[in-house]
Amino acid sequence: MIRALFVCSKNRLRSPTAEQVFAGWPGVETDSAGLGADADLPLSPEQVRWADIVFVMEKAHRARLSAKFRACLNGKKVVCLDIPDDYAFMQPELVALLELKAGKFLRSK
Repeated sequence: MIRALFVCSKNRLRSPTAEQVFAGWPGVETDSAGLGADADLPLSPEQVRWADIVFVMEKAHRARLSAKFRACLNGKKVVCLDIPDDYAFMQPELVALLELKAGKFLRSK
């Protein structure tokens, strides 16, 4: 089982979409959160510790994640998907991008 954590700024569009898309994949457990102070679900140390792999949507998220949660990240794979905040929740183009960019890390071998 791969535990995948998806992180964006506000946890309203990109990361909850990713959480929902990959929740149905075999062998994958998902969670999502936001790094912003106004995030619907702010990222917690427990979520970072829980994850096997952390996906961030932008390079700035990777930097904030490292700065704020460095102690929880030791040895964890952090992948930047380079997906801008230009999409609506569950927008088909966003779903396709997520499957293309994150899917290769989550497919069962």
